[in-house]
Amino acid sequence: MDDDAGAGAPEGFAARLRRETAQAHGSAERSPFMDELLAGQLAPQALTTFLAQVHQLYAVLEPAVDALRDDVVVASFADDDLRRLPAVSADLREHLGEDWREHLVPLPATRRYAERLREVSAWPAGLVAHHYLRYLGDLSGGQVVRRLLARAYDWPEEQLRSWHFPAVGSPKRYRDGYRARLDAAPWDEPERRRVVAEAALGYRLNEDLFADLGAHLPRWRR
Repeated sequence: MDDDAGAGAPEGFAARLRRETAQAHGSAERSPFMDELLAGQLAPQALTTFLAQVHQLYAVLEPAVDALRDDVVVASFADDDLRRLPAVSADLREHLGEDWREHLVPLPATRRYAERLREVSAWPAGLVAHHYLRYLGDLSGGQVVRRLLARAYDWPEEQLRSWHFPAVGSPKRYRDGYRARLDAAPWDEPERRRVVAEAALGYRLNEDLFADLGAHLPRWRR
């Protein structure tokens, strides 16, 4: 999720989006599951289960973005350099072997999250709200996640492709440009309110997913 959206940017819709979703964002970040995972206190199965859930979300989100690529707003965000599905698939194959797809078993929260993504797949602004939440987060806090996981589990960062964006260049410059595109999106005030509400819902869906993952902590602890 987006740790620093709006940092250093002029006041605009991106800054408002960050401010008005801050409570939902903060609540989603306070996850015992992620705290223990990043501290190296869980078995590697915890990471692969998490990645299996994320894979199922991107498997809905990325085709939905492709389908709306001709939309005037979605087009400015539909950047192939951000795609995560190939990277997450490669990480799952690395850690689970060639039968990795057998592990794509959705948790209840994953099913609810994926269903919401399907529901907004024909609503360009709603799709952008979820695009913002997932990709800008991976471009900010996700970089820290990658380093911490590599250190905690003694894995080469090359085996943690899910948070690596080799074609992006400078993540900070990219995030600044992304926020500028949010500021320029031609949404009227009612639509902007809907986007804020949808992003807040996205954070709550993430929080529910972390809670479902957290229910497995006792059997994953080392």
